[in-house]
Amino acid sequence: MELIELRELQPEPRPGRGRLERTNALRISPARRPGPGPGPGAHPDPRLTAAPGAGHRFEPRRRGLHTWCDLCGDFVWGGGRKSLQCRHCSFTCHYRCRALVRLDCSGPPDAGDEDDGTEQALEKDTNVDEPGEWEKAELDQAQVEQRIKEYNSQINSNLFMSLNKDGSYTGFIKVQLKLVRPVSVPATKRVPSLQPGRPGSRAQGVKRRTSFYLPKGTVKHLHILSHTRASEVIDALLRKFTVVDNPRKFALFERSEKDEQVYLRKLADEEQPLRLRLLAGPSEKVLSFVLKENETGEVNWDAFTLPELHNFLRILQREEEEHVRQLRHRYARCRQKMQEALATRTPG
Repeated sequence: MELIELRELQPEPRPGRGRLERTNALRISPARRPGPGPGPGAHPDPRLTAAPGAGHRFEPRRRGLHTWCDLCGDFVWGGGRKSLQCRHCSFTCHYRCRALVRLDCSGPPDAGDEDDGTEQALEKDTNVDEPGEWEKAELDQAQVEQRIKEYNSQINSNLFMSLNKDGSYTGFIKVQLKLVRPVSVPATKRVPSLQPGRPGSRAQGVKRRTSFYLPKGTVKHLHILSHTRASEVIDALLRKFTVVDNPRKFALFERSEKDEQVYLRKLADEEQPLRLRLLAGPSEKVLSFVLKENETGEVNWDAFTLPELHNFLRILQREEEEHVRQLRHRYARCRQKMQEALATRTPG
């Protein structure tokens, strides 16, 4: 897989309204993978305390939706039978991890935010699965060059697109991070144990992670290539914030507004966001990009390594054996009760 580099863009001498945006953008280009940099983890969320997290209202998670635990980061297998989710902040974890949660609940969603609540209402039941006809357009070299000229003439910042000699092009996209659940960064302290000194305790086995909620309205500009894929954009954003959660926990969506309705479509891993930006033009209403939790319930098993898949098969076998054992025990008890009832009765 092609490695990509993130670095802060340096200010350019060209004046313009977009200088700050351009300066704060991330560049994604073929290069070596950078080392970890400063991220939000350097300033822990004030709701992260040494005491058990307060305010959560955990309920069994809906069946059939596989996800990742927000505490330990491991894959949650088995849906509602194995995981809990906070009714207010959507913090999701294994049953076994509940007692180790240290992050306080962020409260009911959209509390005190009428604008965001209105948008959520508009987005309800408007998800689309297939790209629009304009997104399927194929452009030749001359058309790409013409589109880039038109695009640059319409923007009021210096976040221009540039055509390269090899026919590819570079440009900027803006991604809004609308994450409900917390993200995790490497912890600076060892996770406290509920039972200090007890060998094999669950707390000692949890990876060293610190969870926090990203501020609402977090936006990042990225400088990318025309062939940069959606999956690479997600990886780049996670590395920038030193997030250690599995990238499959997140998905990149395209957002559009039409007829007073908001439409969201999850981008496939191989789709190219800058190409979509060029086809749509600079209007944020026609197209914008949003990073959200991947809550569709779909699992791309090809994304897992062979050891992970073998481990899932072992877990599946154990759960199947346990389920069969419970069924046999239930029927055996029922059969025993009926036999005892028959034994106490005399014929006639």
